[in-house]
Amino acid sequence: RLAKMVDAPFVKVEATKFTEVGFHGRDVDQIIRDLLENAVGLVRARVRRGVREEVRVAVEERILDDLTGCSENDRTRDSFRALLRNGELEEREIEVEEPTRSRPNVVPIVATENDSERFNEILSKMSKALSVHKTGAGSASRRKLTVREARTVLEDAEAEKHMNEDEIVAMAIEATEQSGIVFIDEIDKICTPSSQRHGADASSEGVQRDLLPIIEGSTVSTKRGNVNTDHILFVASGAFHQCKPSDLMAELQGRLPIRVELAALSEADLLKILTTPKHSLLKQHQHLLATEGVTLVVTDAACAEIARTAAEINLAVENIGARRLHTVLERLLEEVSFEAPEMKGQTVTIDATDVQGSVGQLVKKADLSKFVL
Repeated sequence: RLAKMVDAPFVKVEATKFTEVGFHGRDVDQIIRDLLENAVGLVRARVRRGVREEVRVAVEERILDDLTGCSENDRTRDSFRALLRNGELEEREIEVEEPTRSRPNVVPIVATENDSERFNEILSKMSKALSVHKTGAGSASRRKLTVREARTVLEDAEAEKHMNEDEIVAMAIEATEQSGIVFIDEIDKICTPSSQRHGADASSEGVQRDLLPIIEGSTVSTKRGNVNTDHILFVASGAFHQCKPSDLMAELQGRLPIRVELAALSEADLLKILTTPKHSLLKQHQHLLATEGVTLVVTDAACAEIARTAAEINLAVENIGARRLHTVLERLLEEVSFEAPEMKGQTVTIDATDVQGSVGQLVKKADLSKFVL
């Protein structure tokens, strides 16, 4: 959400997907490469928004050229323009010229991820050079498309004319270095408790060591150029059920100085999650049953009871947060979902009593093993 507000490059990664340099798997440098690719996409979209009106006018003129011909008088052209803007010519077929995209004839090399990326980039450039040499740089093919389909093809072609690839890459690198945000999830999964450490682990402490220079600030080589990570914002998160943040390497803890501990969701929070979002769980189930012709009505008292039950189960069994609402709702609507095809046209009302009767047993199944010494 923060990245969208400031139009900043953003990438979310899972720490468990990476391994230490030298082992089979993804290196942590790939995080910065993915962030740069995200920035390139953002810059392209920004440039395209800036030339949207010019592109629209140019595409309209090209479509009118195909519909009326270049020699038609202004009156005929204006009448076709009015029909086009009213959407009355969307199904008319026209011939559109689009660039030929030849498939590369080079088989990609499969090696370690970083090596294969470099090799395949070189092979891709060679393939493009060969295809231009064979077919000519300006080669294009003509296809018959409806006006609706041709508009998308022409918009892409016109937008490309306003884009300078070198400028886009330079702007993307600057955006990555100055306002990039990296969110590293499951950071606790690469953390081993001190009591369970038995030698080096390529997927835990090795990854932590590799993260150190990137978070501290270093230069990462990518296919589009070098990226400096000094000013990139890194945010890491984890549940830390099996270990503590203090079990992370001391150097990594020092590079992530701001620590925030989130409180458990309360009954009021769960009720808000259940009812407030545009695509809340209740609305999803209501729309799902509506496909079978069944109207689902959940009273306010039932919503409050669902939230209370979910909070109580989280407290008594295991705290899995808002995911508990899935468990409670699935148990509550189990029979209704199964019998829905035979209930077409009926209305099902769920109240607090129904919730207690269906989900009450879940509350009683408390995990007593955690109280045993």
